[in-house]
Amino acid sequence: MKQSVAAARRGAGAGHARTGAAMTMSAPTLTPPTLLHTLSRYWWLILLRGIAFIVFGVLAFMWPGLTLVTLVLFYGAFALVDGVLALAHAIMGGGEMGSRWWLVLVGVAGIAAGIVTFMWPGLTALLLLVFIATWAIVLGVFQIAGAIRLRKEIDNEWTLILSGALSVGFGLVLLAAPGAGAVGLIWVIASYAVVFGVLLVMLAFRLKKHAAA
Repeated sequence: MKQSVAAARRGAGAGHARTGAAMTMSAPTLTPPTLLHTLSRYWWLILLRGIAFIVFGVLAFMWPGLTLVTLVLFYGAFALVDGVLALAHAIMGGGEMGSRWWLVLVGVAGIAAGIVTFMWPGLTALLLLVFIATWAIVLGVFQIAGAIRLRKEIDNEWTLILSGALSVGFGLVLLAAPGAGAVGLIWVIASYAVVFGVLLVMLAFRLKKHAAA
């Protein structure tokens, strides 16, 4: 009798163990969204950033009698808008910020650049240019960091890293020759904005294909 009870208990224990193992194996594993998933889901935010860059560049080319101070203040407003869009992209991804930390920093840097530009409108054009150049370098470094991370998830991705390199180069050019002629600097800033915007638009449509896949 005792042997039969012990055997029954052993059988019940084995049954519970098998049930627990089955439940453990069938339990879904929740993984955080990848960087590619987040960027492709909200690809239109990158598209808006690209369009904003292009519009700014075109206006700078076409604005008659545009002064360097006006352009830099205009650039500050644009940096603020770009920062808000980048930060929104990072926040809307949901979950932990892990893979999107660089996008958060891009947004914060843009917002800070815009706020500082408007809080000290009395700064000389030279100081404002140096500040904008520094922002461009910071933006480029974080874009490159994001591109390196993204290349682990998508093959042959070059638009994001090229846009980062372009931004760093633009900032270095401004720092190297901040006292150049106003017209020349306006053309440099406008050209950078248009090319950078085109690269972001290209990236956005490439991400859109992954969102549809």
